[in-house]
Amino acid sequence: MRRAPRRDLLAGLTVAIVALPLALGFGVSSGLGAEAGLATAVIAGAVAAVFGGSNLQVSGPTGAMTVVLVPIVGEYGPGAVLTVGLMAGVMLVALALLRAGKYMRYVPAPVVEGFTLGIACVIGLQQIPNALGVDKPEGDRVLVVTWRAVEEFARHPNWTALGCAGAVAAVMLIGARRRPAVPFSILAVIAATVVTQVAGLDAATPIGDLPSGVAAPSLGFLDPGALGTLLAPAVAVAALAALESLLSASVADGMTVGQRHDPDRELFGQGLANIAVPLFGGVPATGAIGRTAVNVRTGAGSRLAALTHAAILAGIVFAAAPLVSEIPLAALAGVLLATAVRMVEVGSLRAMARATRSDAAILVLTAAATLALDLVYAVIIGLAVAGALALRAVAKQARLEEVPLDRGDHSAEEHALLAEHIVAYRIDGPLFFAAAHRFLLELTEVADVRVVILRMSRVSTLDATGALVLKDAVERLTRRGILVLVSGIRPGQRQILDSVGALEALRPEDRDHATTPEAIRAAHDHLESAGVLPAAADRRKQRVLPNPAGSPETREEPVR
Repeated sequence: MRRAPRRDLLAGLTVAIVALPLALGFGVSSGLGAEAGLATAVIAGAVAAVFGGSNLQVSGPTGAMTVVLVPIVGEYGPGAVLTVGLMAGVMLVALALLRAGKYMRYVPAPVVEGFTLGIACVIGLQQIPNALGVDKPEGDRVLVVTWRAVEEFARHPNWTALGCAGAVAAVMLIGARRRPAVPFSILAVIAATVVTQVAGLDAATPIGDLPSGVAAPSLGFLDPGALGTLLAPAVAVAALAALESLLSASVADGMTVGQRHDPDRELFGQGLANIAVPLFGGVPATGAIGRTAVNVRTGAGSRLAALTHAAILAGIVFAAAPLVSEIPLAALAGVLLATAVRMVEVGSLRAMARATRSDAAILVLTAAATLALDLVYAVIIGLAVAGALALRAVAKQARLEEVPLDRGDHSAEEHALLAEHIVAYRIDGPLFFAAAHRFLLELTEVADVRVVILRMSRVSTLDATGALVLKDAVERLTRRGILVLVSGIRPGQRQILDSVGALEALRPEDRDHATTPEAIRAAHDHLESAGVLPAAADRRKQRVLPNPAGSPETREEPVR
């Protein structure tokens, strides 16, 4: 923090200016009020900056978390949000102690992109009632609420509110393209507030009176009897907080050189922040990707920038609450509409859609589930579909390929005779539940031969299902009078085969061999004992070899 304090202080000031309207807007959208958004930005911003795992992360209320909180407020009331936040904080600390942060890397990029797109759509739709200047209609589904708000606006239009929201959003979007370093969000909100106050325009309801300070609420919100009921929402909040915070920290790492976050410590810091925030009336917090990106772009290099951002917002709470309370809700709706638009990275979406059909399907499905269901279900669905498609792709890599017999030391005639009665297959790739039944179908369609050799040295993965299918194939071929020999079983796979009894089916005649030549010799002995090949004493023949003088010389040579 002492390395470049001036640069960090300037970055913190810039982030605070950007964060102020967002904190107010997300607080209002959550249903707990603008003061809850400010309290969250101050407390979570400071606690997570000190105890988190990233030097550049900025934490506070976010649009994604707001999407989860709205139905909780509607079903259980505002006090339940505080209880849920406290429970989620404890869960995040537990995840940190279990060192679960490293599993974030297993979330596929299409799921993250689809998740972000869905969140952007939900945030934008949530702002429609305030942008149109109508009271928020009742309902839990954002699409239903949006449609009812549009119907209400058609009956009683408020063009001032719509113009205010549209102007703020336009200024932010156009200004960000031309002068990215200028905080157009706060400038647009100030201008909208001044114009509506001076002109006496009805730009919907102002955000209302804020307390002149951050006051701790009564701990009566923590009802022990409601903990069981709120467990599922708390899990959803904790999962979202972990996902968004670690994603934001990863984005910050990617924008810098030499900065790497500690995922487990980041979970610990976010957990402590979410334990502290409810005690001051705030909503659950996460790492904020947008504010973190602003922090990095303005030159932040340490945690001092995030602490400065929290301190400046605290000063605004104590010193400028009366002024902030006059901001029209329509202006904040415009800020969040512009934020939703800027969340959508068109280039990333286009690249993901062009990558593979599977990636495009996962992205669209996750976005649709986010919009129609909720965020946690959307991520679960996206991960499930991504996992199923990945298994399908891996299963396609498994091949059962017929390979020619090794010539070894057999003569051409004997080799041809062996090839008539022995077929060798090489199993390449994984032999697990997703590919096992196709393998069984292919193997049991073997033509009428006397011996089948399975070369297993290239089996990369084997599970219990694959072992059972192999056992079933051996038994089916044995019932047809076909001897099955295997070669090259790896030590780690031998235990799996033995546990399901697959090796037991190979032991009566010692059918398990270390190498393929050994298996071929065993097949040769079997065919000899069955009378298919002549016995060793009858398989000696005369070979005519030229002598140095060119005259023929007959010599008896055994064929081994």
